Order: sequence, then structure tokens, then C-alpha cells
Amino acid sequence: MTNPLRYPHETPPAAGEAIEVAPGVLWMRLPLPMKLDHVNIYALDEGDSWTVIDTGFDTGKARREWDMLLEGPLKGKPIGRIIVTHHHPDHVGCAGWLMERFGAELWMTRTAWLTARMLTLDAQDRPTAETVSFWKSCGMDAGTLEQRLDERPFNFADVCSPLPLGYRRIRAGDVIRIGGRDWDVHIGNGHAPSHATFWSRDDNLVIAGDQIIASISPNVGLYATEPLADPLGEWLESCERLRKLAREDHFVLAGHKLPFTGLPTRMRQLIDNHHGGLDRLREHLKTPRTAHECFPPLFKRTIGAAEYGLALVEAMAHTSHLWHLGEATCETRSDGAYVFQTS
Repeated sequence: MTNPLRYPHETPPAAGEAIEVAPGVLWMRLPLPMKLDHVNIYALDEGDSWTVIDTGFDTGKARREWDMLLEGPLKGKPIGRIIVTHHHPDHVGCAGWLMERFGAELWMTRTAWLTARMLTLDAQDRPTAETVSFWKSCGMDAGTLEQRLDERPFNFADVCSPLPLGYRRIRAGDVIRIGGRDWDVHIGNGHAPSHATFWSRDDNLVIAGDQIIASISPNVGLYATEPLADPLGEWLESCERLRKLAREDHFVLAGHKLPFTGLPTRMRQLIDNHHGGLDRLREHLKTPRTAHECFPPLFKRTIGAAEYGLALVEAMAHTSHLWHLGEATCETRSDGAYVFQTS
């Protein structure tokens, strides 16, 4: 590897603290109650206010740390604008609360806003019939399925404050003024639909959300909300398109892990990672298998209970992608599971 990734800030900011990673650009972190235990957020100085990029889960702990930030590095100026890169709850969770607190504007892509607002309004006490059918189509193991049937599923509303009606739309090709810089908007897909990324015209900064992360590959999953979609195809298309923009000097501010340089290398890694998984999967599927039975070639490690859900939807995205390419057949088993096979 001739151009490895580099990390100008190897120690992340502590709770309630910020690191200035560029003039007028603050990097902060909020806690997540999961294995990936943090989300990065950013504040850009507008002179008399802040623009905040992403907001974290809406939990008591996150609100307390927001209070620490507002009394600490952000003290003295209100939040005037909230930009959310994509609809996932660790990015949009506190947006409504901050909007109400400061009267801030919310900026998102249309698909991200509609999806986030729909999901925050759709709380379920038990899994829906469509969700159960989808789990069965993935070949979810019987023990996990039985357990989940009697559990409250994950609801956006549990970790997201209500989103008020109204937002300002971000579109591909927009040029947005943030923190004294002009930023080109480029849209990614696959990890989340209509994921906004921002590329500064005035210096080397890229605000990437979860579309480009340094040391982990963002989850690319197929879900019951659109069970015949091809998120992996959309992910690979996005990565190929965005890699054409990448420069060695780009300083990438991502949604998780550390800010980094070496973007051309990272884009190649993100693409090659999935092509490698698909190559292993083609061989594995010469024997008919469900998505659940494809963990070994895709992940090459044991998948625990905490990771099972994300692993299942990612495996389904990969098997379905081969079906979309016409490289695998798909038959429905008597128990509702999809069985994929390559020639």
C-alpha cells in the first residue's frame, strides 16, 4: 500500500470537550449504547452561531453530554442550523430536541428527512408481519426468531426526539456555505439512501458522515422496508463515483472513528472489501444457502448476538446483489427462507 491512511489526531475528544481540527471546525463525540460506542459530531463557526453536523442518539446520557458541550466549547453562541448527513438515529436523534431548544433550522436530503420522520412516528410494541416475513426470508435461525417474536423491536422513537414539521432540502450539486467555506454536496447510497457528503472548495476538508469511515466498513444492509432493493449495488456505484473526487490531501471528518487523510486508498479499500466478499460468496453459494448461512465467507469471524442483526441484513444485501446481477438463482423454501445458488 503506497498511500496508507494517516490520523492527524490519534486521541478523540473526551466527553464534553472538543478538538479544533481546522480553523472554526470543532470535532466532538457523543456516546452510543452499543459495540460501536460513539458517534462523531462537528460544529462549524458561523460568527454569531454554530452549524452542527449530526446530533447523536437522544438518550439521557447524550443530552447530559450535549449540555456539557453547550456550557463548554460551544458556550456563548446558539446553534442556528443542524445539518444531518443521513437518517440513522445516531445522526438524527437529538435534532428535534436541539431545534426546539434553539429554534434552529434543519437541513437534510428529502429522502433522509422523510425516512427519519416516518420511522420516528412508527413505533411498534412487537415486530410487524412484514418484518417477521423478512426475517424468515433471510433464514434467521429458529431460536433468534422465536425470541424476537416476543420482544419489543428497535424503534427510532426510542432514541430520537420528535422531528418538527418542515426542513430545508439538500440536493446533489448544491453548493452550501458552512463555517466560512463553500461546500459541494455529493450524495452517497447503500449505507443509507440519499446520504449527504460535503466537499470544501476552500480547503481540503470533507465531511463524510458514514459514507466514508477510516477503519470500519459501514454496514450495507437490506431491510424489510424495501426487501427487493440492491443496497450493495448502490454502495459500489457511490464509492466508484466518489473515489473520482478523492485527493491524497483530503482531510476526512467521518461519522465514526478518527478523522484521516489518504482518501484515495480508503475508497479503494471500501470497494475491494465488498468485491472480495462477493468473490468468496460466489464460491460458497455453489451449494444452495440462505443469507444466514453465508456469514463465514463474508465476515470470516464468529458473529455474536450483539452483531447478529446487522450481519444478517448485510449478508442478505450480498446474496441479493448476486441475484440482481443474474449470477445467483433464488428459490423460496417451505419455511419462507430464500435459498440462493450460483452456477
